[in-house]
Amino acid sequence: MGVQTTGGNHHVVVVALENVLALDIGIPLQVFGSWPGGPYSLTVCTERPGLVPMHGGPVLSVADGLDALETADTVIVPGYLEPVPPSAAVTAALAEAAARGSRIVSICLGAFALAAAGLLDGRRATTHWQYAAALAGQYPQVTVEPAELYIDEGQVLTSGGVTAGLDLSLHLIRRDHGARLANQRARLLVAAPHRTGGQAQFADLPVTPSASDGPTTVYEWALDHLHQPLTVDQLARQAGMSRRTLIRRFHTDTGRPPMRWLLDARLGLARELLEASDLTVEAVARRCGLGTPANFRTLFKAHVGVPPRTYRETFNSAAHRRDSG
Repeated sequence: MGVQTTGGNHHVVVVALENVLALDIGIPLQVFGSWPGGPYSLTVCTERPGLVPMHGGPVLSVADGLDALETADTVIVPGYLEPVPPSAAVTAALAEAAARGSRIVSICLGAFALAAAGLLDGRRATTHWQYAAALAGQYPQVTVEPAELYIDEGQVLTSGGVTAGLDLSLHLIRRDHGARLANQRARLLVAAPHRTGGQAQFADLPVTPSASDGPTTVYEWALDHLHQPLTVDQLARQAGMSRRTLIRRFHTDTGRPPMRWLLDARLGLARELLEASDLTVEAVARRCGLGTPANFRTLFKAHVGVPPRTYRETFNSAAHRRDSG
């Protein structure tokens, strides 16, 4: 779904339900709302404007009602304390927003509100892994994937427990405006720039591995040598580990086997180069270690969804200027 705009910016509306979780609502507010000059505007609304109880924090004072959804380009429903359906007014407002074409997003237990509105019927969805069975039991029309960090079903997106909402929020920026802007925002928020949706939400993932940890060095070394034809054995030697230990550590740290992590890193670099440089497709392929231009185009389209040229035309501002000049 393309980016829609309201008043020049993409309008994000966050629905604060009673006993909304403090971190769940804080994520979209920080990512989309605290961004001077950014491409998003943000409104918080609730069913009955006024004071809204917040679990894990002070009471919220919310001025806008559900009519704010009428101008929403993206609606985000953060998690709340109990996995129960919200009121009929809330579910009706969510369904109406979806019917108007708004993108609908949930964080954690917010998936229960989307399911109650019928927006997850026939779709894959996720929520906090502890409540996945409850979601599947209450809404059998939904295909619940308990291990996923987030799931993008086009117009409707869901994320797993708590901080997975940050991964999904960065994914939205990446989808709307490309990898470069998403990575810039991630660095400002001191967040991992790209954990893929398929990564297990309950994996034991260190935020920042210890500087003395062997794999930390090999990650940095690999990122500096993406142009070379790297192998698992090379990475193991660089880390001073056995092949088996290295593979196990990559799974623990990244949720990916080493070669898949390398592919993700190469595609991420390719996206940034396509956005920020005038390098030819051949030069980008060489710089990223993705083989021949034909191989690069095939891999890029398979994993990103569009050919490199289309991606560049969408996200490279210089290309936009050339095309319009």
